[in-house]
Amino acid sequence: MNTKRSASLGAVLGAACGRKDFVFELVGDAETVITDVTHSTASVIPGALFVCITGENVDGHELAQQAIDAGAVALLVERRLPISIPQIVVADSRKIQGVVAAAFWGFPSDELLVVAVTGTNGKTTTSHLLGSILRQHGLRTEVMGTLSGSRTTAESTDLQRQLAHFVDRNVQAVVMEVTSHAMVLRRVEGTHFALAIFTNLSPEHLDFHGTMERYFAAKASLFTTAFTSVGIVNSDDVYGRLIADTNEIKCLTFSVNDVQNVSASASSHEFSWRTHHVKVNVGGKFNVSNSLAAVAAAVQLGVSETDIVAGLAAAETVPGRFEQVRSSKGFDVVVDYAHTSDALQQVLLAARDVVGTKHRVFVVFGCGGDRDSEKRPLMGAIAAKFADYVVVTSDNPRSESPAVIAQNIIDGIGTQSTNTIVTTELDRRLAIQLALNSAGSGDIVVIAGKGHEKNQTIGTDVLPFDDVATVRDILGVVS
Repeated sequence: MNTKRSASLGAVLGAACGRKDFVFELVGDAETVITDVTHSTASVIPGALFVCITGENVDGHELAQQAIDAGAVALLVERRLPISIPQIVVADSRKIQGVVAAAFWGFPSDELLVVAVTGTNGKTTTSHLLGSILRQHGLRTEVMGTLSGSRTTAESTDLQRQLAHFVDRNVQAVVMEVTSHAMVLRRVEGTHFALAIFTNLSPEHLDFHGTMERYFAAKASLFTTAFTSVGIVNSDDVYGRLIADTNEIKCLTFSVNDVQNVSASASSHEFSWRTHHVKVNVGGKFNVSNSLAAVAAAVQLGVSETDIVAGLAAAETVPGRFEQVRSSKGFDVVVDYAHTSDALQQVLLAARDVVGTKHRVFVVFGCGGDRDSEKRPLMGAIAAKFADYVVVTSDNPRSESPAVIAQNIIDGIGTQSTNTIVTTELDRRLAIQLALNSAGSGDIVVIAGKGHEKNQTIGTDVLPFDDVATVRDILGVVS
């Protein structure tokens, strides 16, 4: 990244306060010139302003000297340190760092058409579909999210630097996923969105938020004048309707009831919209809603109907999102990131829609360790209800016992009165192999949970593992 800037502390603070009213004390020379704003000691360059964040596990104030040794010339702190370089003292450095970084980089989101996409499920697919439409419309467009970085939504200092880089590269539009974590942790502070899209909400990240009310509040905080003036929300979702009822910003809605002639296969979905027949090369009927989110946003942004239809048709398969793996065995195989009960249900319903009632739906899935243990029995119950053959396996167990996680899932399956065949195989490759060997002509095998991920975290070890590559290897398919 060749983006370079320099500005005095005084100029940056003046610009930041012009956008967000906050109290600070500047200790030291306001004419000190900075060359970057960063919260990470690993990213410090000569001339950087280093942000000291009081985190859950690490206090950035204790890293100040390390940052100075790496070249930092000023600090953004929550308490004054006994260090003889300029310090900007604020009450909450995490809250303020985004607007300071945006001010340093010249508020790059003002120079771009930036769209936010939030919701429990569908963020990645919706973002990529809208990105394809905007490119068809002639805009140089980038998509930021789960598939583009280590975090779905980058930390605010990294985000502002990346947006400035896009401006320097003459990018015109950015579609970015915004998570509930990002809202709580202030990662999009200093960013202006042309509009924000809400896909849906179902239980997820409750280990972080505590309750659904707090989870919803985090999502809903994006749909305020602090970030945007227009919302595009899913009226098929009760939480979408709650957001649409807000009086703070203009909200437009979309619904699967707005279209007709809906059909879907493992590799595409189709529907009639206005006077157009629309085909999208992304499988699964549930993805119709994601397409409509992109359509509604594009209409609001002034994109022509012709470009919308052509942009959706040109969209490529989204990695790990109902991604079909070609097979010559007579049955379909799809890999999906579904790792919540609602997402798993939608994927299994879509799979049933593909094969009908005369053929079987297989599902291979597990649940992550150190995360949302409450959803494990719920996902087990969903699997038993909507699939014919369930293989419970391992999915990033982290520090937990894979066997304990699997038993949590099985406990939920036990609540269902079902003829579903259920087995446990903790070796994920062997679990996938078992399902593929058991499937017959006309069946569909869903491998859920990891989607696009290329690793499996077991204990402290991060080991290579790719569901799509594993399926291809077992089936002898050349990619």
